[in-house]
Amino acid sequence: MREKVESVLNSVRPSLRADGGDVELIDVKEGVVTVRLTGACGGCPMAAMTLKSGIERALKERVPGVKEVVAA
Repeated sequence: MREKVESVLNSVRPSLRADGGDVELIDVKEGVVTVRLTGACGGCPMAAMTLKSGIERALKERVPGVKEVVAA
C-alpha cells in the first residue's frame, strides 16, 4: 500500500510545488496515512483544506483501503 500512496503523492506534488510547498509521507498504518506538509504548505492557512480536499480525496479515490489522511 505504501508504494501506491507514494505514487499518488507524486501526482499531487507538482501542484504543491507550484505554490512553494511539498508533501512528505511519514507512515501508512491500518488505512491511516500520515504526511507532513513542508515549505510554504507547512504554514499555510489553507493547509488543512489541502490535506483533506486535495491529498486525502486523491488517495481515497486511487488507493483502496485508505481511510484517512492526517498531518504529522
